[in-house]
Amino acid sequence: MKFKAMALAATILVAMSTPVAAQIKEHAFKVGIGLSDDHPQALAVKYFAEQLAAKSGGKMTAKLFASGTLGNDVSMTSALRGGTLEMTVPDSSTLVSLSKPFGVINLPLTFNNEQEADAVLDGPVGQKMLANLPEKGLIGLGFWENGFRHVTNSRRPISKAEDLAGLKLRVIQNPLFLDTFGALGANATPMAFTELYTAMEQGAVDGQENPPATILASKFYEVQKHLVLSRHMYSAWVLLMSKKTWDGLSVQEQKVVQDAAREATLYERKTIRAFGDKALGELKKVGMQVTELPAAEQAKLRTKLQPVLAKYAKEFGEDTTKEMMAELAKARTK
Repeated sequence: MKFKAMALAATILVAMSTPVAAQIKEHAFKVGIGLSDDHPQALAVKYFAEQLAAKSGGKMTAKLFASGTLGNDVSMTSALRGGTLEMTVPDSSTLVSLSKPFGVINLPLTFNNEQEADAVLDGPVGQKMLANLPEKGLIGLGFWENGFRHVTNSRRPISKAEDLAGLKLRVIQNPLFLDTFGALGANATPMAFTELYTAMEQGAVDGQENPPATILASKFYEVQKHLVLSRHMYSAWVLLMSKKTWDGLSVQEQKVVQDAAREATLYERKTIRAFGDKALGELKKVGMQVTELPAAEQAKLRTKLQPVLAKYAKEFGEDTTKEMMAELAKARTK
């Protein structure tokens, strides 16, 4: 009887420990990104895959497809909406055509540091943005950091605001980016990221703007000589899943995805910030000439951009803009 009781207890314990696994079916997710497979974004996707497998007993897997092999941000997001791709991590600016509030993230010269961005994106403002995505066929699982954007070019060093005038700069395919650099006197040229290296190599554009991690990982230093730390705009990515894929998951499976995404978000931010700190030193080592834009010149940029800020604060939603500024004010008093 004692043996039977022990066996019964063991059976109950096993039954109690396996309902989660029993509710999870096998799922394989393709995750497409435009960046190289050694970029912090790619490393975070791999970390997400590890967490997903660990939390699902190996039943749920995610496979990375890097370097634009499945398309660019716009085409991959469209594929998610159509249900032909499971996941991607596009720049938040590419979602503005689907949901205007996402645009406030990129309002130029708004954030002072990464902690302010975290406060906004992880708070009510960011969560409202994600809550608008299901009706567009997307599920937002979190905001990942791209970082503060800086300008590179192959023509000349930039040490004052006027030096941007006349440069042909590739920008994200987004009206705010076009108007921002147009207001600064540059010839803003919209172009998919996957086409950028070749365009700079062939001289079709003089330069571009991205955070140091992307400049280094994408080897832009091979075709760009000058980098100015302009910090003109903060940039974020959104970890997305197709709603069609999401709807095919059980509640327990959805929780596994959410938990893995939450851990991957923390990992991504930590990783890219560490990588970004090292990237500037590496870019200098490989020959890029790095200049700092003085505070007085930054102030000139801000003055030139006032009409752009006013226009887009209204277009993206005055309520959303006010809510973001309120969150920023709270963050700055902590």
